[in-house]
Amino acid sequence: MFIGSQPIGQHGSGLVRPECVIAHRSGWLFAPRCDGPGGVSALSPSGKTYNHNAVSFGTDVPEPLFPNGIALEQGGSFLLTHLGSDRGGLFRLSPDGSVTTVTDTVEGHRMPPTNYAVPDSRGRIWITISTTLNPRDRDYRPDASTGYIALHENGRTRIVADGLGYTNECLLSADERTLWVNETFARRLTAFDITDDGLENRRTVAQFGTGTFPDGLTEAVDGSLFVVSVVSNRVMRVWPDGHIETVIEDVEPDHLAAVETAYQAHEMGRSHLDSVQSRWLHNISSIAFGGADLKTAYLGCLLGESIATFKFPVAGRALPHWTHDIAPLLDRFGAGP
Repeated sequence: MFIGSQPIGQHGSGLVRPECVIAHRSGWLFAPRCDGPGGVSALSPSGKTYNHNAVSFGTDVPEPLFPNGIALEQGGSFLLTHLGSDRGGLFRLSPDGSVTTVTDTVEGHRMPPTNYAVPDSRGRIWITISTTLNPRDRDYRPDASTGYIALHENGRTRIVADGLGYTNECLLSADERTLWVNETFARRLTAFDITDDGLENRRTVAQFGTGTFPDGLTEAVDGSLFVVSVVSNRVMRVWPDGHIETVIEDVEPDHLAAVETAYQAHEMGRSHLDSVQSRWLHNISSIAFGGADLKTAYLGCLLGESIATFKFPVAGRALPHWTHDIAPLLDRFGAGP
């Protein structure tokens, strides 16, 4: 089923698990690349794909990397979260292809497979760990509660919120006073107040229902949040009062019902994420607004080889990386801004 008046387009080709998508004012898009040594796929405004792979690895950097979330930094470097089979960490991929460690421990212990990271204007980095269980699909459960949020600051990484139901993408408000985070298998969009010391005042913004497994999110200029659900290929608009509006859905109902049954029976596993049945969308997991008017939505995914796009009448908020200088990165491709 498809809901919405706008057609779905595709941008780029040959991508490998483009789970997270970043849009830049230049018209370039970026997504993680999970083959070879690991790195980033860079999509030009025309749709041509460049592979920005890691070419050299610093001390204690896992090789290859399996980047799940990416964050664009000033100067064209990327923060990569490593979703390894039994270890994680946060690493920096420079425009020249070198990779260095930002942090791979939390409170003195090796960091578990790591999902997502967001830097703030103070130089701090907010990091999500979905689960401490191994394999991770042991926490594809309604009672998931081993996820946490860590804060990397002044060379130290510490847990600032735990007991979360499979922590996924997080988002800072424009004033950096609020942190939103999706709890995928607890089916919640959660908010925290940001303090000098970490997080407080945990609260539920929206509780999702049958067939919804929230993953990626971003914000529109009107203050509504856009949330993406894996498996059901849903894009939802969530209002501050918790009202949920479905913008897009693309899934075979019988397949979704089978996944829901497995989830409720505590039997959901990796195969349920890797066998999504749909027509246009390939297990979407992330959303970013771009284009000249910030009204084009770009959808990262787990199973496709391109980025799906659609137009929306409301613009997305320009995130801090929107205006970063990325000339050193584009120079590597021999492409201008």
